Amino acid sequence: MKLEKLNNFKGVEGPVVTVVMDGIGINPVEEGNAVKSAKTPTLDMLIEKYPTVALKAHGTAVGLPGDDDMGNSEVGHNALGSGQVFAQGAKLVSNSIESGKMFLSDTWKALVSNVKENGTVMHFLGLFSDGNVHSHIDHLKAMLTAAKRDGVKRVRIHILLDGRDVGETSALDYVLPFEAFLDTLRADDFDVAIASGGGRMKITMDRYEANWEMVALGWKTHVEGEGRFFSSAEEAINTLRAETGAIDQDLDPFVIAEDGKAIGAVNDKDSVIFYNFRGDRAIEISRAFEEENLGKFERKKFPKVVYAGMLEYDGDLHIPSRYLVNPPEITNTMGEYLADTGIKQLAVSETQKYGHVTYFWNGNKSGKFNEELETYIEIPSDVVPFEQRPWMKCAEITDKLIEALRSGEYKYIRCNYPNGDMVGHTGSMQATVISVEALDLQLARLLSVIDEVHGAAIITADHGNADEMCEYDKKTKAPKLTKDGRYKAKTSHTLNPVPCIIYDNFTNDKYTVKKDEGKFGLSDVAATAVNLLGYKAPSMWDESIVRVD
Repeated sequence: MKLEKLNNFKGVEGPVVTVVMDGIGINPVEEGNAVKSAKTPTLDMLIEKYPTVALKAHGTAVGLPGDDDMGNSEVGHNALGSGQVFAQGAKLVSNSIESGKMFLSDTWKALVSNVKENGTVMHFLGLFSDGNVHSHIDHLKAMLTAAKRDGVKRVRIHILLDGRDVGETSALDYVLPFEAFLDTLRADDFDVAIASGGGRMKITMDRYEANWEMVALGWKTHVEGEGRFFSSAEEAINTLRAETGAIDQDLDPFVIAEDGKAIGAVNDKDSVIFYNFRGDRAIEISRAFEEENLGKFERKKFPKVVYAGMLEYDGDLHIPSRYLVNPPEITNTMGEYLADTGIKQLAVSETQKYGHVTYFWNGNKSGKFNEELETYIEIPSDVVPFEQRPWMKCAEITDKLIEALRSGEYKYIRCNYPNGDMVGHTGSMQATVISVEALDLQLARLLSVIDEVHGAAIITADHGNADEMCEYDKKTKAPKLTKDGRYKAKTSHTLNPVPCIIYDNFTNDKYTVKKDEGKFGLSDVAATAVNLLGYKAPSMWDESIVRVD
């Protein structure tokens, strides 16, 4: 899998650096736009003086079912790292459900037969919304319907409230219709109910081992049935909101109880399905169910269950051991080609996005293609609310990049600055503006050293977020207001394109940047990078943004 040299371009003298400004999209509307509200002299200069195209970063351009589906960091980095578009989690699951393949799979049959043979409970745990980034409520409904059809007698549902990929206080918009849906399923021989829940950033859905306490709290809530008792999810949400003022993603955990006892604790011989299709926030809870000697937190009980994920969340470590839908097989990635060609490469980010420039970039594969040619640097993220330190670790990331550039050791470098995305998800406009300004300061530091070593940079993003911090009226594009006159905060990703800036002060006369006709997507970045390195892009990759012939 070696790359072929270009005939008429030797490539950039120094390293080529791909900079992913996570969550920085292009939005012409200024109100509620943290990117435009921030003071960004470096980014402004780049867009004014250097070739820039807009990249599609959502929907079918990144393998999602339709163009109403917002992009996310995982599918974005899959596309950036592979140079191709593969059918992604949501689409794979929807296709499997629609065709019936899911319910004919050995995994589904094992889950069902286990509870039927033992007279036990089938549990469903996952993110409870239609955001279609980690999960979709329609997938849950389809599985509940199939469980009843296949003779399951008792089902409990553990809901992780969203407020991040959907409206920040929209939980009841999902809970109330869902309870009505459950009423249509309930029968003398089918007992189904919501058993526990909590905010997605409070319990269960940690990633990259940033905060195992979240998983521990989720385990206590869902599995052990311990916590604050309520009679219904509706009561829990209304009460916790009134007491704390927290948005959905930050709501405390709750347990549904009757007669002073949790109705849905997990016990031996139960079946458990984690129905998220996205992998990053599914791995730790999967390990907690499957690893007897986990060692990350104390489990008062470790029930022997039949556990399955919606997909295989880690293809190298095979987490979990059972899954309902086969993940996309992402092949011919950029990292593999560069390693096989003998090009030394570096990937760096802080914990929150470290897996994106490694695992997801490499096609959902853990580990390296070549231990000698690849270096991965993870800078530990702070375990504090992101709005309290909106600069996150962008300075430390830049420190590592500058050190690597000056070492002369690496020919290709990729990095992710998480600020715009992680802080954007908090809904805090002030904090997100600061996060964008902090990023801009680091870009200035980085670019001066790229010039120093006669390198070049591709400065882009994986999806939008900070560019749209409030909800807009679809017709007027005016910001929606709350009852007290404030902007109605938006914490989810956007459907906006992202910038792709070609920064090269030394060889830019040896190629041209193609005209921006709205056709480019994230998958075009890989071919662009290898062209700047002086190589032809593999035939299966999408086209380059630059023309070198």
